[in-house]
Amino acid sequence: MRCLVVEDDNEIATIVKQGLGELEGEVEVESNGRRAYERALANHYDIIVLDLMLPEMDGYTFAKSLREKEINTPILILSALRELDDRLKGLSMGGDDYLTKPFAMAELQIRVKNLLKRAQKASEVTQLVFQDLKLNRLNRDVVRAGRKLDLQEREFVLLDLFMSNPNKIIGKQTILKEVWNYDFDPQTNVVDVLVCRLRNKLEKDFPTRLIYTVRGVGYVLKSS
Repeated sequence: MRCLVVEDDNEIATIVKQGLGELEGEVEVESNGRRAYERALANHYDIIVLDLMLPEMDGYTFAKSLREKEINTPILILSALRELDDRLKGLSMGGDDYLTKPFAMAELQIRVKNLLKRAQKASEVTQLVFQDLKLNRLNRDVVRAGRKLDLQEREFVLLDLFMSNPNKIIGKQTILKEVWNYDFDPQTNVVDVLVCRLRNKLEKDFPTRLIYTVRGVGYVLKSS
């Protein structure tokens, strides 16, 4: 494991570096958001642990900019910002998980392990196919009937979930867990909004539907 810790609090950075070093990995620390972003562009990291309040470039911009560059390194946000809106914003900008400070090192280690396992699993199968729809996990391309579709990061993850489970009903709680890594319902319509966006991109100007709503249960990717 090669990890980049982006944290401007020296005490916290030292604790995180020591704790993640126990996972038998190489841990680098950067306190400046802009410099960390440049390092993430220039080097390969297996995971990034990211604070949000950083000098020169905040964590939100850092994550969003990496995703726009199609760099899909797992990002664990580690922040003192505890409000739901902060967590949702961090995850929607490109974060894969969100842990608030103060934190238990054992929990941080487990979350890092889970993100690494998820990334490894995703790399085992590089392409998913359902009817005329193809998803490539390596280059993040999504093509339907020969037409390339432009999906945002969360849309891509959700489509990957659907295509990994064709003809199976997927509940909202499962989507929250897999896409946002939430173990609870944040009492918002984020799932419905995301499914609607994805459905519009997959089905607009195409003759057949792909994603169906199962009222009161969830959604399913199936043949029309």
